[in-house]
Amino acid sequence: MKFVNDTPPELFTLANDADVESIAAQLPQLRAIALQFPKWVDGRAYSQARLLRSRYRFRGEIRAVGEVLVDMLPMLQRTGFDAVQLRSDQDEAAARRALAFFPAGHYQGDVTRPLPKFAR
Repeated sequence: MKFVNDTPPELFTLANDADVESIAAQLPQLRAIALQFPKWVDGRAYSQARLLRSRYRFRGEIRAVGEVLVDMLPMLQRTGFDAVQLRSDQDEAAARRALAFFPAGHYQGDVTRPLPKFAR
């Protein structure tokens, strides 16, 4: 997971209430997509990221922006995010610890390892 503070000009921002299918034709031209978390309790961007990775096979950067908290990092990683812009009051060192919290992996499948642990 990459931690960033900048907003590059090639970053395409998709509103969290937008349908991912609406940008399907543009995906081959996009290098990076920002998915928004307007509130930390609004998880629609998790679904958008999973769709981008699983259904549309998007291989560019997917960045979480907005109200991104340390507690969200493991789920962000499992659903396909590879970059985050943490909220200003969040600590990057704590975020890195949160990513290492499950060293043995997860029982369920995710975008990086689709098969559940029993089937691997």
